[in-house]
Amino acid sequence: MSANDPHTLTILTGPTAVGKTALALAWAREHEAEIVSCDSTLVYRGLDIATAKPTQEELAQVPHHLIDVVPVACQLSVVDYLEMARAAVAGIHARGKRVLVTGGSGFYLKGFFAAVADDVPISDEVRAEVRVLDAAEGLPGLLRRLREVSPDTGSLDVQNPRRVVRALERCLASGQTVAELERAFREKAGVFDAFPKHIILLQRTEESLHARIAARTQQMLADGLIEETERLLAEGLENNPSAAGSIGTREALAFLRGELPGSELEPAINQATRRLVAKQRKWFRHQIAPDEVVELG
Repeated sequence: MSANDPHTLTILTGPTAVGKTALALAWAREHEAEIVSCDSTLVYRGLDIATAKPTQEELAQVPHHLIDVVPVACQLSVVDYLEMARAAVAGIHARGKRVLVTGGSGFYLKGFFAAVADDVPISDEVRAEVRVLDAAEGLPGLLRRLREVSPDTGSLDVQNPRRVVRALERCLASGQTVAELERAFREKAGVFDAFPKHIILLQRTEESLHARIAARTQQMLADGLIEETERLLAEGLENNPSAAGSIGTREALAFLRGELPGSELEPAINQATRRLVAKQRKWFRHQIAPDEVVELG
């Protein structure tokens, strides 16, 4: 892994369980860098075992940012994450250190390359209007209303209720059509557009990854995944769909509710993790052009 200009954002990424933590620590020590985590679950305090969060010993080796930044009951938006990341990068550069961004969460990662969220403010009144319509008429009613204010629905997936809701809210709030909003979004600058970037993609064979996933799941369960989930339930875990729906925690919750037999817990986590890895690999192929590819096994 080569050294870069001090102001370059080095981005070390790869699928879950590929081995990012160890290599990130080694790179950061070698290049006097600080690490900015790009993981949509490591941001939550207390969600440690399920996320294979770096240990306290690992965190002490190199300064880390955007780990344990919000309570598990509070959902962190990508907009808030990127604002925190912008501040972290500015602080690291002010200290004369390099920045190493590491993680595999596609939506967060995309924020380092392009705009990922518009800035249309949605009033409580608009949200309430759309919510009432959704409850009364469902997707057909939402689409009828959307086509009244936006005959051209652009590239919107009109079979996805959540996206239709978001589109209708933004059209009502802005007075613009879906196509106009999409056009404005494509022209929107990203938070990190001004920074040069160097992307390092880590890869392993499928056989190696599957073995590492299985070992990781066994370790999670041995370390107390169920007990962690029980503790976080008392802290409001279920108020945060992002945290409650994360792999490992989601299956542990199903087990605690009696929806998943104990004999099926470990296989369910392994299967969900393998599906995530397949999605991540597809995302990497289509969304990033790495400067370096490191084959680990």
